[in-house]
Amino acid sequence: MINFHHDILPLKDRLFRLALRITLNPAEAEDVVQETMMKVWSRRNNWDAIDNIETFCLTICRNLALDKTRHMGNHTLSLDLETEPTDQSHHSNPEEQTMQRDRIRLVRRLIDQLPEKQRSCMQLRDIEGKSYKEIADIMGISEEQVKVNIFRARQTIREQFKKADS
Repeated sequence: MINFHHDILPLKDRLFRLALRITLNPAEAEDVVQETMMKVWSRRNNWDAIDNIETFCLTICRNLALDKTRHMGNHTLSLDLETEPTDQSHHSNPEEQTMQRDRIRLVRRLIDQLPEKQRSCMQLRDIEGKSYKEIADIMGISEEQVKVNIFRARQTIREQFKKADS
């Protein structure tokens, strides 16, 4: 038996990260998560027929985020608005920490520039830890297409990072 408070509400952060990766706008991502929660709630009578509630929620979130992005005409912000992680180890000097933050910003910008499918596949695989099958279900594509999108995204980021870092 699916319970909204125990099974769906805890997905809020994952939904936000996915929506943010697609919309590139924190305010829009929050709206998408709220709309997702309302849609999932409105379908509560059908929850027992759903095999995987997390996949169901992520699919709704992705579709809403894509709709919002199309509606906005892609006038979005960069994800650089997120707080930058810093290396707090005692072995790093301020110069190394600054270089690490710059590399992280660069990678985020490169990810922001990827096509939406590649960006979403990377988000779901590398950040959310989803399996290829789960990603395929969420995105409505084959597992092979998921692998191709992730490969191309990583390859593009690697190449662009090398260009920018030299």
